[in-house]
Formats: sequence, C-alpha cells, structure tokens
Amino acid sequence: MKRVTGFGGIFFKCNDPEKVREWYRKHLGIESNQWGGQIVFEQKEGDTEKPSTVWTPFKADTKYFEPSATDYMINYRVADLVALAAVLKEEGVTILDEVADSEYGKFLHILDIEGNKIELWEPPVG
Repeated sequence: MKRVTGFGGIFFKCNDPEKVREWYRKHLGIESNQWGGQIVFEQKEGDTEKPSTVWTPFKADTKYFEPSATDYMINYRVADLVALAAVLKEEGVTILDEVADSEYGKFLHILDIEGNKIELWEPPVG
C-alpha cells in the first residue's frame, strides 16, 4: 500500500500573513491568496495530475495547528486516504478527526510521536 506520495503543502505561522504573502510574491514570485499559493512542478510523462505544493502563511494566533504547539504544519499527499486512515488507526496513530471530503480533496489530521499536527491530503480526482 502506498502511504505518502509527496508533499502537499507547507503551512507556517507569522505575524502578518498579508505582508508575508506580498513579500514572497514580490521577491520570490510565489502568487497566493488567503488560502495560500501553489508551486507547480514540471509534469512528468504518465502523471495524471500536475504535481504542486501548497504554500500558506497563517496568522500567528491561528488555532488551525492545535493541538500542536509548533509554528508549522506539513501537509503530505497520499494516494488512498480512507484506506490509510484505517491502517494508521490499527497502528495506534493519534487521529484527530474523521476523513473530510471537499472540493479540494480529502483531508485527515494526525499527530506524530512528538505531538506535531500533520495534515494528510488526497487530491480530488480530475
């Protein structure tokens, strides 16, 4: 069974997300909105989706990373989130919520062994 197939995104806390987004747009060319931006990589022959990584600054007081105390959260892309969630549960991994299905794909949040929150993401089909 495939587990992680790549990085889905990098999320971090900052004091002024608007200024940070503007700085990265101006100096590094990363276009983003309130949900973040995407860095799209070259598509390889046979790929069914354009590989990309989401980049998102969050307000310093965001609760989205809780219960983790860290200032960042990594989003990992996965192939079959429902099946992986079942395996992780059997393995005793701390699962924070149920698999959520949205127009952006499926999401699930877990904690690693040190209490860092991780977001697992299965991109939408098509």
